[in-house]
Amino acid sequence: MEDESAPTPGGPVVGRVLGTADATPLTFWVAVEDGAYLQLDDVVVTERDLPQHDPVTIAGVVTAVRARHEGVVFDSDVFLVADGTLPATIQEAAEITTTRVDPEVYVPPTPGALVHRAQGDARAGALYFDRMDRTIPMGFGRDGAPMFLNADFLDGSRGAHVSISGISGVATKTSFATFLLYSVFRSGVLGGAGETANTRALIFNVKGEDLLFLDHPNSRLDQATEAAYARLGLVAGPFPDVRVYAPPRAGDSSGTPDVSSRLSGVDAFYWTLAEFCADRLLPYVFADADDERQQYTMVVHSVTAHLARIAQPAEGGVAVDGTRLNSYADLVDFLVEQLNDDATRGQWAGSAVGLGTVNAFARRLIGSKKDLSRLIRGDLATRKPHAINTAESAQVTVVDLHNLPDRAQRFVVGVTLRTEFERKEKAGTSKPLLFVVLDELNKYAPREGTSPIKEVLLDIAERGRSLGVVLIGAQQTASEVERRIVANSAIRVVGRLDPAEASRPEYGFLPPAQRQRALLAKPGTMFVSQPEIPVPLCIEFPFPSWATRPAEAGPPPSSTLRSIAQHAADPFAVVARVGAGGISDDDIPF
Repeated sequence: MEDESAPTPGGPVVGRVLGTADATPLTFWVAVEDGAYLQLDDVVVTERDLPQHDPVTIAGVVTAVRARHEGVVFDSDVFLVADGTLPATIQEAAEITTTRVDPEVYVPPTPGALVHRAQGDARAGALYFDRMDRTIPMGFGRDGAPMFLNADFLDGSRGAHVSISGISGVATKTSFATFLLYSVFRSGVLGGAGETANTRALIFNVKGEDLLFLDHPNSRLDQATEAAYARLGLVAGPFPDVRVYAPPRAGDSSGTPDVSSRLSGVDAFYWTLAEFCADRLLPYVFADADDERQQYTMVVHSVTAHLARIAQPAEGGVAVDGTRLNSYADLVDFLVEQLNDDATRGQWAGSAVGLGTVNAFARRLIGSKKDLSRLIRGDLATRKPHAINTAESAQVTVVDLHNLPDRAQRFVVGVTLRTEFERKEKAGTSKPLLFVVLDELNKYAPREGTSPIKEVLLDIAERGRSLGVVLIGAQQTASEVERRIVANSAIRVVGRLDPAEASRPEYGFLPPAQRQRALLAKPGTMFVSQPEIPVPLCIEFPFPSWATRPAEAGPPPSSTLRSIAQHAADPFAVVARVGAGGISDDDIPF
């Protein structure tokens, strides 16, 4: 008989391998002994001695637990047992899903073998943490010990991209995405902490102004949260290097950023008419996934090419065939006029396109005037910094979209991603890594149809790994996202799920018990699947140490209050108060 007081392979004894249920190399049951317990996600380890062979260590994760009365027959016997008139024994048992067998001799554990709660090196071995050369802390397990992500599957070395799914407002998808970024940046795994030369991030803010305060400390931060970060090897605090971009206010000829809660350190972004024409941005006006299947897309590409050939810059606006155009509305009206004219329609739309197709294009183009007029400008200084460029920005670039209508949001996301991806292609190097955080991925890359944005996102999912572009996509329903994007995500994360969504095959990587638990998961609880570990890990990540909403924002570091416009080399590119000593810290606009 085994000596329960002998040195243990991992930790304290919690039970023995059950003899009344089949034990296989991949799953087995454990009878929990009196005074002990096992809960879902606990890590256990047992050993089996083999003749003429080294002992085999079998480690696994608890994926189901049950308790029952032994020695009773009828359901009503529970009342007799409770009254003490019928003898019975309460027995708990736990189902174990094997995660690691070392050495790899796949034999079942022996019924009656001691089972230990895995701790320390045994726990790290069971979860393959000991095989990870570079680990990124991502939260805590149910046992309160840190859980790690293999950096090789995040930075493109062996895989890339993250897919996060869950109910909006409950699954904390964006919070986990920003925590993961913070962990990457501040752990120093992908380079020195805070080094913009190694890692950067582009975050699209689509809901409220919650992500505009990443560089502000969280006023609700307490000592317990600081201690939790310390246990993960991190220092609790805000993101140290953040730049925020927002669209100009509608009807504002000065280009003032359209934000209300953050009054400093925000730059306006827009595109000039000349850039719109020369960079062939017209297709992104028609970025609805259903549109690309319509015949008028032929007109879109024909007009785009013709504009690029003949449009000439003219003091902020453009000149086309001798006509000066000073706004996006002017450009739309001019194009519609050219397409309605029998004499010029052919050179703009092509001779093989019917009038009905041309009219369909014109109707949709006219409908875009209201949504895009404040983004495509001919009335603002061309030398004024206005482009979103992560290569010249801070470590974290936040692009605020929440005040824009849907069409304008699609335009900004599509054009910005295309520009950044092309820039990485031209650079020819994967450094610095660029993490792109995009919520509502099912809107930009739906399963059905095609669109310019979807093609860019597919390019990132399939080729971004080699170019150093990593997509962190979040969505309520992974079942409605393009399959190839989800399939190319090495890391899959699930928070609280809708019951109908949880039954979809896209969540087949979750064991049945975890699918059920995903329906009940509280905010901050995530199930993380990564390639090396056969069972998704249930983790809880700490409360954000940066402000997640305006009400939580503490005072920011003085270095983050300055916008790119205030650092412009060209003194005439912006309107600023410049004294004999230049712009001082006292000149921060409020």
